[in-house]
Amino acid sequence: MRPLLPLLRTLGVAAVAAAALHTAHAELPPGLAGGNLKIVVGYAAGGAADTVARLYAEQLKDAGFGSVLVDNKPGASARLAWDVVKKSKPDGLTVYLAPSPLLTILPLTYKTPGYDAEKDLAPVALLVEIPTAVVTGASQPYSSMKQYVEWARQNPKKASLGLATIGSSGHLGAFALGKAQGFEVTPVAYRGASPMLVDVVGGELSMGWDAAASMMPLYKGGKIKFLGLSGDKRLPALPDVPTAKEQGFPEFVAATSWYAVYAPAATPPAALAALERSFLAAAARPELARSLEAAGLVAHAEGRAELAQRAQRERKSWEPIVKAAGIVVDE
Repeated sequence: MRPLLPLLRTLGVAAVAAAALHTAHAELPPGLAGGNLKIVVGYAAGGAADTVARLYAEQLKDAGFGSVLVDNKPGASARLAWDVVKKSKPDGLTVYLAPSPLLTILPLTYKTPGYDAEKDLAPVALLVEIPTAVVTGASQPYSSMKQYVEWARQNPKKASLGLATIGSSGHLGAFALGKAQGFEVTPVAYRGASPMLVDVVGGELSMGWDAAASMMPLYKGGKIKFLGLSGDKRLPALPDVPTAKEQGFPEFVAATSWYAVYAPAATPPAALAALERSFLAAAARPELARSLEAAGLVAHAEGRAELAQRAQRERKSWEPIVKAAGIVVDE
C-alpha cells in the first residue's frame, strides 16, 4: 500500500493540473474550446514569421484549443495568406500572422494591392517586433554603413538592394539613404528572401535587406556581414552589431517591422476577445521572451485596440515618404 502523504501529494498535483486545464478551457467560448486553431503564415518555413508562429503555437498548446497548427502559405508578398484567411470561416479558429507592411506600407505603394487593410481582417494582438538589417556578402570590401556609403559614392551604378518586397520599409530606407548621401540605390525584387540572400552571398548584390532573425544563420556561418540594424538600440542576440542610426544614418530607424495576429472580419467579438486573451497570455511568458530574443526578435505585445491604432498611425507616417519616393508597384 502506498504511504498516505505521497498519495495525497500526487492527487493534489493532479487536481491542480486538472483545475488549470479546466480554467484554460473555460476561458474559451463554445466553438473555440477544444477546436483546432490554425495560424496561417505568408512565408515559407524557416523564416522569422514561421519562427514566431511556431513559438507561439507551442505556448498556446495549453490554452484550451484541441490543437494549434502552423500553416505556411507563401506567395504574393504574403498577400496570398491574407486572402486565405479573409475567405476562411469566421469562427475564430483561423488566424493570420500578418507582417506590418501589409497594414502600413503596401496599401500606399501598390497600385492595386488586392485587399483592404482596414476591412478584410480584424485585429487580435500584436506579438513581436522584428528588427531588420542591411547586409552584404562576406567578400565585399565594406563592413559598415559608413564604408558602404563611401563605396557607393565611388561606384554609383553598382549600388543595389535586394528585397523580397518592393515598396517595403527597407526599400524606403534605402531610398532615403541614397537621397541624403548623394547616390541612387537600385532596388532588385525577389520572390523571397532565400534567393535574394543567395545573390548577396555571391556578390551579385551590393547589399540586401530582411529580418535580422532570418539572416542570423548566414551571419554566424561567416557568409554575410551585417552593415547596420534598424531601430534605435542593438539586439541582445547581436551585441556587436551597431544600428544604422549609431553610425550616423537614421534612415533605417523606422524599418523595424512587427507581426500581429488578425482574424476574418466577421469573427464574433467574443471569439476575438478570447483570442486576444490567449495570445497576450502566451506573450507574457518569460520562456517565450527568451526564445524570441535568442532568435534575434523582440518580445512586444499589444491588444486589439492598440494594434489598430498603431497600424493606422504608421500608415499615416509612411504616406509622405512614399509620395516623395514616387514608388508605385503595378502588378
